[in-house]
Amino acid sequence: MSIPYLRAAGTSLVLDARGTGVPVIVHWGADLGDLTDAMLTTLADASVPSIAPSSIDVPLRLTLLPTLAQGWSGRPGISGFRPGRGGSAIDLRLVGVRSGERPTGRFALPGTQTLTLLLADAAAQISVRTDLEISVQGVLRLRHTVTNTSTTAGDAAFELGSLDVILPVPGRAGELLDFTGLWTHERRPQRSTLGHGVWSRESRHGRPGHDDSYLMVAGTPGFGFRSGEVWCTHLAWSGDKRAWAENSPLGFSVLGSGELLAPGELGVAAGASYSTPWTVAVYSDAGLDGLSARLHPWIRSWSTIRTPRPVVLNTWEAVYFEHDLPTLARLADAGAQTGVERFVLDDGWFTGRRDDRRALGDWFVDPVTWPSGLHPLIEHVHAAGLDFGLWVEPEMVSLDSEVARAHPEWVLGGVPEPSATETPALTWRFQRVLDLSHPEAFAWVFARLTALLTEYPIAYLKWDHNRDLLAGSAHRQTAALYSLIDAVRATHPGIEIESCASGGARIDLGILERVDRVWTSDTNDPLERQQIQRYTGVLVPPEYLGGHLGAATAHTTGRTSELSFRLATALFGAAGIEWNLVSASAEELGQITEWITHYKRLRPLLHSGVVVRADPSDPALVLHGVVSRDQDSALFAQVALAAPRDAVPERMRFPGLAPERRYRVTPLLLGGSPRTIQDTPPAWHAALGGLTAASTTVADAASGGGAVTLTGAVLALVGLPAPLLAPEQAALFAVDAVD
Repeated sequence: MSIPYLRAAGTSLVLDARGTGVPVIVHWGADLGDLTDAMLTTLADASVPSIAPSSIDVPLRLTLLPTLAQGWSGRPGISGFRPGRGGSAIDLRLVGVRSGERPTGRFALPGTQTLTLLLADAAAQISVRTDLEISVQGVLRLRHTVTNTSTTAGDAAFELGSLDVILPVPGRAGELLDFTGLWTHERRPQRSTLGHGVWSRESRHGRPGHDDSYLMVAGTPGFGFRSGEVWCTHLAWSGDKRAWAENSPLGFSVLGSGELLAPGELGVAAGASYSTPWTVAVYSDAGLDGLSARLHPWIRSWSTIRTPRPVVLNTWEAVYFEHDLPTLARLADAGAQTGVERFVLDDGWFTGRRDDRRALGDWFVDPVTWPSGLHPLIEHVHAAGLDFGLWVEPEMVSLDSEVARAHPEWVLGGVPEPSATETPALTWRFQRVLDLSHPEAFAWVFARLTALLTEYPIAYLKWDHNRDLLAGSAHRQTAALYSLIDAVRATHPGIEIESCASGGARIDLGILERVDRVWTSDTNDPLERQQIQRYTGVLVPPEYLGGHLGAATAHTTGRTSELSFRLATALFGAAGIEWNLVSASAEELGQITEWITHYKRLRPLLHSGVVVRADPSDPALVLHGVVSRDQDSALFAQVALAAPRDAVPERMRFPGLAPERRYRVTPLLLGGSPRTIQDTPPAWHAALGGLTAASTTVADAASGGGAVTLTGAVLALVGLPAPLLAPEQAALFAVDAVD
């Protein structure tokens, strides 16, 4: 197999593995069709470039691990040294190619094609194994494993500087998209032109961070959700990382990603190995939605999710630290009456925890607030028909805690003596980081979590992480975190876990392997949530994206939103409530009950269908939806984020439907009618009873009410007149095949 050719679902990868040099990726992108060995050889030969003026005297080819020894002067694929030896460029040679090895664990999926490349540098006494996999959905995964092959007793470790995955993209991929953000404002898209040089994004938070680059996308200029060729990489790692795009004047454009290692952080001892996180790479000729169309079914194929996503009632923005049994029992009862299925007790339940300045690490139920433990509350929750979840923050510790006082050596950055003159390490939210790489600290946290899960019937842990590390080894801490979650799930295989990190600061495919939900953002403001959910959902399927119905005035922004807008926003994901329902009016409770009823009915569609997003000409108006895999049904939302550009907005065009099939379009009203700025609705709305008719529901239409019926092609290409929504309003539309 000198020229391996991997193909799946409209994408393909061709490698030139002839000779002893590091293999070259000849092509990664669209499927090239059926190619014979002779054709592959011709393709590889034809891909050898000319020798550039004033350059090395052989053609420069971009390999899987480019280095200076190959003439590559861009970011190297591997760097490192042995202390006490003179520095020299790493010069790897191909020593073996294997195909067909079955992946292990949850990624041992039917139809996955695999390829393993074995490389070595005898002089440097290292070897590198490169694993490539392509799934049936066309998702490519790559990682490298470096081994110190020294057999000399007492030989110094190989100090690894970097070990990255680098993939070529064609010159026509001249526009970049990645992301930045802030707390409660995550996943803000930013675009740039790929000129000569490097566009690099680095995270040193010890977690991806609110400003995580998330995806590095290169595409044809002007690519959108539904159009353009795009190439994308994502690093499946929850610690420090870097992602970049580089364009060399020598004619090469690349995407790269890898763990960001601090100097001296990772020494590979003789006989030992280090494996990089997996880089996930995806090609699409149908824009960003094409990426989701590959990534979502692939993630679902190995997901830990096994049951419908329950409606959650979280206590945080309902009661904050004000915990007592009567208050929480009334809240659980109010939730049960609306159809809530899971009650999650958030921060404030453990010993001495009255605010956010103390007690983290002391994971014992507070004996003052809960003299009989959590049993009375859980019994009440269960009697109301809900299961029970609990908030924890296992990676953190308060200096004002019994654990920190007894074991200051477990605290990253150390705890100075009261008389010490050195500057103390920085706190963040008045807390420090517990060093999970310390065996005794790890054992303590694991013991406390398993004790809680053994004593109480806890179905769900909301696992938080409310600060950057700012000390210690991000690599060791992240590896220890993964081991801790894996150990907890192995001991209690029925437990579900939500990943929260001050909201959306740790959402990546490394953590997603281990959890059943992610807290998309700490804001429940629906206006902020619209964009956060829109772009987080390019990578992560909606059933993972926790979204809550909050109070009318958002805790994080102070903005007041109408109930219909809050309901429509929280519907598209793993829905929940974070609002003191005891204070809600009877009318509001009725509308919430109806919303939950529709959510439960729509879950099979929302959590298994194809996510689609239209490309609007006016950024103030967005249309998104979910279409069932068989294209029998869909749910769409037309959203006004701000005042529209035009007095009459562009028509709503519904993507993703089967062009030749006929569909009935029906407004779905939740929480009352969305406000409009029009005196009279369009004629097609009037035929349905109008958007302002509170009785207009899917059920009404099914029982004989009016409906608009058109083909999928007409709905996608021509569309329907849009309602003149006021800013911060959303209109929902059920679309059902009638043939």
